[in-house]
Amino acid sequence: MADGSAYIPRLKTLYDAEIRTKLQEEFAYKNAMQIPRLEKIVLNIGVGDAVQDSKRVKKAAEELELIAGQKPVITRAKNSIAGFKVREGMPLGVKVTLRSARMYEFLDRLITVAMPRIRDFRGVKGNSFDGRGNYALGLKEQIIFPEIDYDKVDHVRGMDIVICTNAATDAEAKALLTHFNMPFSDQA
Repeated sequence: MADGSAYIPRLKTLYDAEIRTKLQEEFAYKNAMQIPRLEKIVLNIGVGDAVQDSKRVKKAAEELELIAGQKPVITRAKNSIAGFKVREGMPLGVKVTLRSARMYEFLDRLITVAMPRIRDFRGVKGNSFDGRGNYALGLKEQIIFPEIDYDKVDHVRGMDIVICTNAATDAEAKALLTHFNMPFSDQA
């Protein structure tokens, strides 16, 4: 953005132009601040096999950085668990929290590019809400993202994606994500 203009993601523009008014009509909000909106998206990769090989956490961090567009944080064990050969402070995974423009960009890529590349994809479950308007989904392979070069992947890893909204109920959050074209399998 050399000319000084700020880049606004496509989904943010869609939210401001159409989705806010649709939600306000659908749920009859009296105040504009009651309308649900996205707050953050948290991506997490647990690397359980890091106990044998600590380089796997670094590789997972590199892949998550490519997917998210920002540097992830390495998560470490809080307690030692002898049965799992885990010591306190041992790296066990990576996570990244996306907000504002990066959050909208990631959601757009997830819905329009990555999810259609999943084999035998029939939509995501519509009941994975936590009761407070947050939606969680798991992916089995990180290779569905076009940023990941399939030839350089040493190990196929899954990831957890949590989409946090400020919606008061699960129905409001589901309506918000449905307007973003989230492919729920139970579209009834």
